[in-house]
Amino acid sequence: MNTKRISQKWITNLEENEIFVFGSNLSGFHGGGAAALAMKWGAIWGQGVGLQGKTYAIPTMQGGVETIKPYVDDFLSFAKSHPELQFLVTEIGCGIAGFTVAEIAPLFKAAIDEEIKNVYLPESFYDEITPK
Repeated sequence: MNTKRISQKWITNLEENEIFVFGSNLSGFHGGGAAALAMKWGAIWGQGVGLQGKTYAIPTMQGGVETIKPYVDDFLSFAKSHPELQFLVTEIGCGIAGFTVAEIAPLFKAAIDEEIKNVYLPESFYDEITPK
């Protein structure tokens, strides 16, 4: 049985073992949206992918959904290999990048199917990819 692991809609602080997962661009210009907020927790200007301080960047601005999938897959692999951390996923790609929840949420289906216990998804993603 899958346990519903939901990230907060508005993440304003992080516990010691929590990582803020946000949508970025490949250039790592964290100027707006969740990316700008990520700067407060160690996101590195000029680094558009991966772990940075207490954040993890997933690029969402380089093309269609198919270009985001490999980065989400890499993230889920990374999360599985770091069970000591809790990854709080934001609605990546659903703000400035212009994608819908219906387009992005399925990329995270493996987090539920494989029961990756340290990945917390936005409720909108969870609702989109689980049976009604």
